[in-house]
Amino acid sequence: MMTTMFDDQGFVPRDRRYGALSAFRMLPAVLALTLFLPQRLFLGGQQIPADLRPWLGALALVVVAGNLMLLPWPWPERRAALLSQIGLLVITVTTGVILVLHPDGVVYGLPFWTARLAVRYRRPNLLSYVVIALSVIGAGLPQLFRDFNWLAALGIGLGVLLVALLTLNRQGREERLEQAELLLARRQQVVEEHARAAALAERARIAREVHDVLAHSLAGLSLTLQGTRLMLQRDNASQEVIDQVSKAQKLAADGLAEARRAVAALRDDKVPDARAIADLVTAFRLESGAPAELTVNGEPRDLPAEAATALYRTAQEALTNARKHAPGAPVDAVLDFEDGRTVLTVIDHPGKPPAHATSGGYGLLGMRERAELIGGELETGPMEDGWRVRLVVPA
Repeated sequence: MMTTMFDDQGFVPRDRRYGALSAFRMLPAVLALTLFLPQRLFLGGQQIPADLRPWLGALALVVVAGNLMLLPWPWPERRAALLSQIGLLVITVTTGVILVLHPDGVVYGLPFWTARLAVRYRRPNLLSYVVIALSVIGAGLPQLFRDFNWLAALGIGLGVLLVALLTLNRQGREERLEQAELLLARRQQVVEEHARAAALAERARIAREVHDVLAHSLAGLSLTLQGTRLMLQRDNASQEVIDQVSKAQKLAADGLAEARRAVAALRDDKVPDARAIADLVTAFRLESGAPAELTVNGEPRDLPAEAATALYRTAQEALTNARKHAPGAPVDAVLDFEDGRTVLTVIDHPGKPPAHATSGGYGLLGMRERAELIGGELETGPMEDGWRVRLVVPA
């Protein structure tokens, strides 16, 4: 976005003042000092009388001092603004006195410079118009004092005024162009925000449709298939039919989980880690018909991607093993958000110790390796009435 033309002190921002040429910043001092250069080296005008040299030398040093006050020193903005105003006023008054004493040479360019600077790098104010008026008078008075040539004085004064007016016109044109660019940028931002809002509204509408139609339908289908499977088992139906219904129930449960993830993606809403594991437990309960519950202790929080993935995959593998090795057994899952770490515990309760206690298959071995890579720890082992999987991650 474009910067504003003036800062809160009424000045053009410091990095945009004076243009790119460093020599231009010291132009008043250079012009004042040319009075004392030989004519063969610089266009200095007529030779200065000896009795005026001390006075003109002192005045030239005053111009140099005022010029130094205009430079962009690393001072506070309010102090820098005040010093620059004082410096410009000092240069203007001193230049008028110099021209009255010695109205010759390139130093005559100083009134034009001060009139231009009065409105070029700051918003015009009372001081700006005072400087312009003093520049006009300072440029015209020498002609009246020396030859009483009022026509030349008027012409030079009007020339100084013309420079100030042209500078004001340029400043106004730049400000209008900058305001137009700023307005265009804001309009483009509004258009982009409107398009983004429309896209988000459409995505939210699609997410509602998926949630209200597909997700509800899949949840109802999963519950219906679960009831059908239980009735088939009650009526001693063939195992092949029961397996097909169980497979259909699993597909419905998986579809429900995917539908929820799709809704979260459409809404640009990351599924909380506790919610993701709760969905796994719900899908396990709907698919297997076994009691399963997730308990969350502590204040849930967003976890790093590696830790969240390790928790999700470990819960998924533990539930898969419970379905395979302890079908129908109740499952308790506990997610503890502690200070500096998160603990997931999954325990199945078939009512007796496992017949063949092992450290787990390749799935749990992979989970153990994943946990170690992020500085976590995975424990698996038998209990009095079942099997326990416990994962600790530093997050």
